Amino acid sequence: MQSKTIENMPQDTTDKIEYLIMLIKLFAERYRLSPKQAYRYIRRYGGVGFVERNYSVLHTLPFDDMVDTMLDFCKKSGGLL
Repeated sequence: MQSKTIENMPQDTTDKIEYLIMLIKLFAERYRLSPKQAYRYIRRYGGVGFVERNYSVLHTLPFDDMVDTMLDFCKKSGGLL
């Protein structure tokens, strides 16, 4: 069985992963969270799926706008941050 690494994933998958990593990093910085806390919050309130479903549009927006959008999305899904 071949190990899955980012090098042998389809390019669109690696683009989404890299985008999500940067979004989590910026979200964590803005709201003074660790990257782990930011990831858990975003995942818990459906933000990871939101990025997966809407990546084709989201990656064209400025990251500052996306951090705001992610917070709004998570709040609408029950997040209290």
